[in-house]
Amino acid sequence: MVVRTLPQYPIKKGEPAYKIWIFEPGWKGELPLITNPRQLAEQKRPALLPGHRLCAGCAAPIIVKLASLAFRGPTIVVSATGCIEVATTIFPYTSWAIPWIHNAFENSAATASGIESAIKALKKTGRLPYDHVDVVVFAGDGGTYDIGIQALSGAAERGHDFLYILYDNEAYMNTGIQRSGGTPKFAWTTTSPVGSVIPGKMEHKKPIADIMVAHRIPYVATTTPAHWIDLMKKVRKGIEVNGPAFIHALSPCDRGWRHAENLAIEISRRAVDTCYFPLWEWTPEKGYMLTDRSLSIARNPKLKQPIEKFLELQGRFRHLLKPENRHLLKELQEYVDAMWEDLLNRATNAPK
Repeated sequence: MVVRTLPQYPIKKGEPAYKIWIFEPGWKGELPLITNPRQLAEQKRPALLPGHRLCAGCAAPIIVKLASLAFRGPTIVVSATGCIEVATTIFPYTSWAIPWIHNAFENSAATASGIESAIKALKKTGRLPYDHVDVVVFAGDGGTYDIGIQALSGAAERGHDFLYILYDNEAYMNTGIQRSGGTPKFAWTTTSPVGSVIPGKMEHKKPIADIMVAHRIPYVATTTPAHWIDLMKKVRKGIEVNGPAFIHALSPCDRGWRHAENLAIEISRRAVDTCYFPLWEWTPEKGYMLTDRSLSIARNPKLKQPIEKFLELQGRFRHLLKPENRHLLKELQEYVDAMWEDLLNRATNAPK
């Protein structure tokens, strides 16, 4: 039997950069993980096709494309209700080059659990024509921190083998920029407005990645689209482990965060440089491990930037930069510093 696969490698000159991914029955092996930019452009195609309707400047499709470039073979994607779902699959169209399923806000992890169980049953009875079929979830903060946390926690406890990627734009952006459990303290949203009574949301965001660490699953990590090699390596690790894996990816939203369309990557970079969103990974064997830029900052603390560098590009925090609110800015800086110090104490590869 002739085995053919799309994308075909290498991509021939003149071929379209996007095609449906097809793995014929009997396909064996793994797609290579490539991080060289030129080789990546020549040999890989993302699983998200052009024509989707995500906002200009949105970080979510960057995260999805980078993640898909780290897929190792046949993959089924599950999407909770959210920005990615509504913008990539407006009936009767789809922007996905691979099998994809949508479910409600609250049950993406439950759907992934069912698919994984079905794959396991097919493999056990000899009816799966592949070495492996991976299951990857993409869900926003509303479908993860809040509405979907019960399904996610249950799937983690049961040990289902899939990768869950949270693209965290820190509010219910799809439905009108309402605050969520992932919205940071003092951020403006339509349900935590800034005024004379309250200065934005009054609660800190949940430590969602630490919550998943508490489940003692095989792999947990944080990443951003600005640190793209870090992101791709962590996605491949999350796919390869035996059991549930969770990746928390920061996803700047120009509409909700009130920033210019061209600043998503710069804001992601500053989130890490200020230690607002450190990069790390956790495994039961090694514990917390700093990665990429955050490891560099731990080794050279002079690289750490004040929180204003992250806030100043975003309209949702502009009130914090007013003279009368300096005490709020000081409070936020102290919180970020305390969380960073706590991570340094836990990280096994941080200088002691």
